Amino acid sequence: MMKVPLLDLKGQYATIRDEALRVTSEIYDSQMFILGPHVETLEQEIARYTQSRYAVGVSSGTDALLVSLMAAGIEPGHRVLTTPYTFFATAGVIARVGAIPVFVDIEPDTFNMDMAALAKTIDELPKAARAQCKAVIPVHLYGQCADMDPLLELAGQHNLVVIEDAAQAIGSEYKDRRAGAMGDFGCFSFFPSKNLGAFGDGGMVTVQSKERYERVQILRVHGSHPKYYHSFIGGNFRLDALQAAIVSIKLKHLDAWTEKRRQNAGTYRKLFEAAGLTEQVRLPADVMSRHIYNQFVISVPERRDDLVAFLREQEVGVEIYYPVPLHLQKCFAYLGYQEGDFPVSEHAAAHTLALPIYPELSQDQLAYVVESIAAFYKQE
Repeated sequence: MMKVPLLDLKGQYATIRDEALRVTSEIYDSQMFILGPHVETLEQEIARYTQSRYAVGVSSGTDALLVSLMAAGIEPGHRVLTTPYTFFATAGVIARVGAIPVFVDIEPDTFNMDMAALAKTIDELPKAARAQCKAVIPVHLYGQCADMDPLLELAGQHNLVVIEDAAQAIGSEYKDRRAGAMGDFGCFSFFPSKNLGAFGDGGMVTVQSKERYERVQILRVHGSHPKYYHSFIGGNFRLDALQAAIVSIKLKHLDAWTEKRRQNAGTYRKLFEAAGLTEQVRLPADVMSRHIYNQFVISVPERRDDLVAFLREQEVGVEIYYPVPLHLQKCFAYLGYQEGDFPVSEHAAAHTLALPIYPELSQDQLAYVVESIAAFYKQE
């Protein structure tokens, strides 16, 4: 039996350990832990990398979404469109500013927002509710961009602010445009498990407008400008210098790590085909310019939970993203959605699982994952 964890960051750390220790030691000596030159450097680097005009370092991917909604002027009673098949923060931040999440179903292959469903959802809203629709949050799920051209066209028609949830998608591309640079705001997470992860929480907001960039900067420090003078209320959304320095080190390796993830995805496809598993397992769609494979998510027609349990017995790390779509979460019961309202999202929640895809996986480990899945189906 071979052990294949879902993610193992120790191998990655070994490649940057000396530089990480050096730069963190410098920060300890300086005692400058909040914002400062390391954060400013990372902001410039992320702006360049994502092809954005500006970038603002913040405390987490969740706070990136939250501060973007605040900067966009989203207020209680406003409606914000997004998908119910995503990490909780995407809709949670909408509720936290007092706005109302309006859910839109997903595509069955990419798991990203279905643009025909988006148009239909907007058209079918009562006139008063449609007038309160102020923003849309497309999620570039698992490292692949949503279909942005029709979304941007709809957003223009209905005067919607576009906030890209690119928490899992740094470096992913749509028609040669980078995630986070197509909408009004782009939101990134540096949670350690992300392709570009810190040694703790951290995030970034990319912005295309100078006015909104300056507003995010002010909101990041409690709405203070100049210091101790508050024209509006913000929050404590500052990025630590230590986290910025680590992310800056890792950014230099990101493209190489991404290419290895893409190679691993290609290896998986060959192995699944060679094992004759293409009917039992539906592999991730790879339809946009550059899928960065933050996750490698497969779909199985039945007995998903049995397969998960079997793989864990074989010491293969797997995870279910996400077992309960947001419209069925207890905390969103007040929205009035019912089971069956978003059938594609519900199907994805019941039939998908993520396999290890990180860059340091060996060919033997990839083969063992597929062999273990084959063994599960042979025992039936």
